[in-house]
This record gives sequence, structure tokens and C-alpha cells, in this order.
Amino acid sequence: MGCYWPIFDYSYVEYAVVTGANKGIGFETVRQLANAGATVVLTARNQKRGIEATKLLQESGLSNVIFHQLNVRDPQSIQSLAKFITTQFERLDILVNNAGASGVQVDEDGLRALNIDPATWLAGKAVNMVQDVMKTTYDTAKECIDTNYYGVKNVTEALLPMLQRSTLGARIVNVSSLRSELSRIPNERTRKELGDIETLTEEKIDRILQKFLHDLKQDALEANGWQKMLPAYSISKATLNAYTRVLAKKYPKMCINCVHPGYVNTDINWHTGTMTVEEGAEGSVMLALLPEGGPTGCYFDRTRLAEF
Repeated sequence: MGCYWPIFDYSYVEYAVVTGANKGIGFETVRQLANAGATVVLTARNQKRGIEATKLLQESGLSNVIFHQLNVRDPQSIQSLAKFITTQFERLDILVNNAGASGVQVDEDGLRALNIDPATWLAGKAVNMVQDVMKTTYDTAKECIDTNYYGVKNVTEALLPMLQRSTLGARIVNVSSLRSELSRIPNERTRKELGDIETLTEEKIDRILQKFLHDLKQDALEANGWQKMLPAYSISKATLNAYTRVLAKKYPKMCINCVHPGYVNTDINWHTGTMTVEEGAEGSVMLALLPEGGPTGCYFDRTRLAEF
């Protein structure tokens, strides 16, 4: 599972699915993949918004974008998409797992009033400043983990039979975050467990997530070494990275990677980001267009190889 820079060949592109794609980075990822010649299934939880986003791309000349509704937390919705892909294309070459949830309740007006500068956000120094405007509840944390980790896992597993039929060596891209990086997890044991690829299993990842939810219920997150800043989001992305590595080991013929898109101005960070969605989609698109034999089991900070 070597990580190295590939030579791109865009003629490889065939059929792609992008989740959470009616706006933001997901929408831009669809646009860039369609521009590269892929037939792209734009998926969104909200059917109306998804259809509107698809129409917008089609009207700009991208007739190779089609819509299918997908709620990554709904097994029936996932199966409906899998059946559609099987019937329409019989195979899948690219899956970009982009749908995400923040894991907090936010007083957006209060957050804006704080006027925190981007450097403070990126350095993780805003944690004490936002405690009054950003709350992690059990429900928001559960929704976040069910979307960012289990949603990705369930969608991927449902589409794996089609991905295995790709004649090009399928690519799976999991959109992650800077908050996923292991060095940011205070608890040394959790850090080591998620970082040890030799002993890492899906069962071990499940246990870590159950322990997090248990500690949240007990109001013991800080005491047990979980991150203070966006705790549910952070562990959901750290475990997503771990799952990416497990999957890459299991399916060595595919290119399966995760990517931090950068600090992009989108809804998920309440438009505190400084980068454009065009810049934010670059990493996902690069990894989605890898040729056969490209890097796998890696974490990228945008288009640059980085440490987990």
C-alpha cells in the first residue's frame, strides 16, 4: 500500500457517485468530475434541493449529471441507490463519500458576534471561546457519528459489489478533516489503537465509538481524553480515516483514500472558512481520478500526502 504521486489519465473515468452533493464541496466535486467526462450521480438527502442542483449543472452543459435521492442514515434509501446503480450501470468506478454532519448545536448569531479569526480556528485555539455558542448533545453526536462514520460505511458496503465490477480499479474517496489527525486526540490509548494498522479492525473502531458515546452520556469526555473542540465530529473523522485504512487493506486492487479538503467556506463550518469550494474539491477530485495502481490507504491534506 505505497503512497506516491500518480500520473493522471482522465480517460479512465466512467461512473461516479458523490454523496451530500446538492451544495458546497460535494456540488463542486460533481461539477469537476462531470467536466472530466464522468457520468456522475449527484445524491442528496433532500430530493427538491438535489433535483435543483442537478438541473443547475445540466443547464450549464453537463448532461452527464443525474440525480438520485440518498439519506446515508436510512438503510432503505441506501439500498434504493445500490439498486439504481446496478440497474443503470452494472458497475461503479468512483465513490466520493462527502455527506457530513457537525455534531453540535450552534447559535450562529452568537458565533458570528465572536468574530474569531481563521488562524485561531485552524490552530484549535477557539475551543474556550465557543463553549457558550456551540453545544454537543447526545443526539447531535449520534447524528454526526451515524452520518460521518456509519453512513459512509453502510453506503460503501452497499456499493462494493458494483465497485468490484469496475474494470478500471475502483476509487473510494472519504472526505475527512484536519480534526481527524491522530495527534489531536488527547487519549494516548485511543490514539495508538486508531494508528496501529496491523491490529486495526472494524470491531475495534466500533468499540471506540461506543466508548465515546458512553463517556458523553456520563459527561466525562474531557476526563477521558476526548477532544474538546467538536468532539463528535473529530472522533467521527478519526474513525473514518481508520476505516479507510482497513478497507484499503481488504481491497488492495482499489484506490481507497481519505482527504482533508482544506478550511473551506461552507455550511458545515458556519461559513468561517477562507477557501473556495473550487479549491476544496481539488483533493477529492484528484483522488477520484487516480489511475489503476495509484496510492491507497493514505490521508491527504488537500492534494498533498499527510500523516494520519
